[in-house]
Formats: sequence, C-alpha cells, structure tokens
Amino acid sequence: MSKINNLRELKNRRQELRNNMTVPEKILWKWIRNEQLGHKFRRQHGIGKFAADFYCPELKLVIEVDGRIHGEAAVAEKDKNRDEVMLKSGLKIKRFTANDVNNNLEWVLEDLRKCCGECASAPQRKANPL
Repeated sequence: MSKINNLRELKNRRQELRNNMTVPEKILWKWIRNEQLGHKFRRQHGIGKFAADFYCPELKLVIEVDGRIHGEAAVAEKDKNRDEVMLKSGLKIKRFTANDVNNNLEWVLEDLRKCCGECASAPQRKANPL
C-alpha cells in the first residue's frame, strides 16, 4: 500500500500553510494543541493530495475552518469533493466557519469536545486508502 499521509511532494505547501495560518485557525489551534481536548491534533496535516487544517489520527477526525471564500460556488464544490474522498477513506470531518471561531469560540470548543467523545466511543472502521 502506498503512503497517503504527508506526501513528500506537498511538504512545502503544508509548511507554507502552517506559517500563514488564518486568524481563526490560530485561535482554534491555541485551544486544541497540546492535547487540551484529550487528543493530539496536528495542523496542516497532509491527507492524500489535501492538507487538513487540523487532524487527529487517533480519532480519524479532520477539522476544517472555513472562511468566506468557502461559500463561493467553485470553492464549495471543491470542499464537497474533498469531503467525499476523505469520508470514503474512513475519516470524519467537522467544519466550522471562521465567524463561529471568532465569535462563538466557547460553542465551537464544546462542540469539538462532544465530537471527540463520540469519535472516541464509536467503533473504528478500517480506512480505505485515498
């Protein structure tokens, strides 16, 4: 089976994304890093040809923070296709808007705690390679 996570050819892109995180991504990272939710998250983790904003390998959980651009038709279609690929690979995806992170952080964190608990207690399905 070939490697699907953190493909070498996308290393520079992932590094660029880590160095240029959006303000909402920085805010959320402050609250989920260092296992503050009881699970280790990685930022800008490569999954196939995509870079997930945040990823917890233990829970197979992807967290995405969507800015205004994600509401545009072309970007929304790309997000939908990307989600389908990740879901078929056995990953779970949780999306939050940048506005929610900026203005409803307590709700976002509570929703993430609940999601992590549900993911941790659910039986793990074997992932299909991307």
